[in-house]
Amino acid sequence: MHQQPATARRVTIVDVARQAGVSTTAVSKVLRDAYGTSPHMRSRVRAAVDELGYRPSAAARALRGRTWTLGVMLPDVRNPFFADILDGVGEHLDDTEYQLFMTSGCNDATSEARVTEAMIDRSMDGLILIAPVSPPAHLDRLARTVPTVVIGRHSHSPRFDTVNDDDFTGAGLMVAHLAGLGHHRIAHIEHHETDRIRLAEMPNALRADGYRHAMHQHGLGEHIDIASTTYTRDGGYHGARILLDRKNPPTAIFAGADVVALGVLDALTEAGLSVPGDVSVAGYDNITLAGFRAISLTSVDQAGHRIGSTAARLLLERITDHTRPAAQVKLSPTAVVRGTTGPPR
Repeated sequence: MHQQPATARRVTIVDVARQAGVSTTAVSKVLRDAYGTSPHMRSRVRAAVDELGYRPSAAARALRGRTWTLGVMLPDVRNPFFADILDGVGEHLDDTEYQLFMTSGCNDATSEARVTEAMIDRSMDGLILIAPVSPPAHLDRLARTVPTVVIGRHSHSPRFDTVNDDDFTGAGLMVAHLAGLGHHRIAHIEHHETDRIRLAEMPNALRADGYRHAMHQHGLGEHIDIASTTYTRDGGYHGARILLDRKNPPTAIFAGADVVALGVLDALTEAGLSVPGDVSVAGYDNITLAGFRAISLTSVDQAGHRIGSTAARLLLERITDHTRPAAQVKLSPTAVVRGTTGPPR
């Protein structure tokens, strides 16, 4: 019979101390970069760590106060805009000891509670929640337990920081662009929202409000037309089908997210309509795909990378100082005009 190879034993701090010829206390001080270690001792310990391939135990580090891990919760891993936010978070953490762990809340309060509690159970040092749909009481309870930053929800809490785009203004920028081209029948595709509290806090609701307000400002109130679906490619496709079936279909469709606009483009292609010749299309987020020449999508840039880096900075500040007053950061969006918008025929 072939004997199964024994599982390799994990290298411990005792092994490192023995290899370096120093005490375990000295090794611990070097690993924590604590005061009282000489350059010679640090050199010997680092050499032993490299030679043995020592990895500190996350559980042991947690017992000493930190795990050097951060959790990020996304509502939907398929939305490419969230990759821009993650890039910003990761770049800010590059020069730190922190490791980032990502999970999806599935855009559902019950699932969010399960995954956020799992991150707390694993003693993560801080959480970044992207567009959470959980009730405010749950968010406050999380923030009392672990330092928390919320992205994409216009909440006001003394317990956690928020980073958002000015969604109301951003929607107005796109309506102004389309109206300036001569469009009157400008329609909007929103993410259907029913919760009364979230209606006042979520970006999708504020973008829809900004659209309505801007239409009235430009004297186009009678042409307000909204299809309520979801912030997904399928949602954009079905929303466009609804709008195209109107008695007077729109000459321009402003989608509440770029991923929605991609579905709109699918529907227009299927209907044999040209963009922007027959219908102009605009999105929101300015994802990387929007800039591809084959797509060339006009969009509202809400600086996802900057949102992520700002959130990471605030989270590290809050981990260091739990008593710091909560910060509400709101970034200014810009309109990026590309090939999918033009004057109406």
